[in-house]
Amino acid sequence: MKLQMNIFIAFFRSGILGFGGGPSAIPLVHKEVVGTFKWMDDEQFSNILALGNTLPGPINTKMAGYIGYRVGGRLGMITALTASVLPTIILMLLLLTSFNQFKDNPRVIGMTRAVVPIVAVMMGVLTWQFLKKTKAGLGWKVGILLLAASLIAMNLIHIHPGIVVGSLLVIALAIPDKKKKVNADEKRESL
Repeated sequence: MKLQMNIFIAFFRSGILGFGGGPSAIPLVHKEVVGTFKWMDDEQFSNILALGNTLPGPINTKMAGYIGYRVGGRLGMITALTASVLPTIILMLLLLTSFNQFKDNPRVIGMTRAVVPIVAVMMGVLTWQFLKKTKAGLGWKVGILLLAASLIAMNLIHIHPGIVVGSLLVIALAIPDKKKKVNADEKRESL
């Protein structure tokens, strides 16, 4: 029961504080799942994020469903999905009517514009954390090459990001893991 409560707390907090949709909630989910509750590490989280980006629909609910299922089974999945959607429902009911009354207020306009740089910084921090992991995983050369190819594919050739992420997953499966290779070599040498 405590696990289900922790799952609910983690996804409710990220849902209530993730103003602006899925991309703004990703760093908050990361903080809860990797930092606070330590249900997985950065690499596992980045794999879930990549997988979630290939599927249609809101990223926050996809990640909540998968992580909830992985941590707490079917009940964990239901708990995580409920917790991630509940803040949106509550806020829509409470704030929609009042927002319409104040939407032309300069302070409200300023607050909504101020959210964009905050989300950009949060996503930048998360991206930097993933880039630091690139050196250990693929290496800088392969990582930078894949980053450049992804940017070109999405921005110049206009390939859908889901296709790019799916392609990167296939490439990641095809590239041998350096850590596993080193461990296998060490085991052979010790024999």
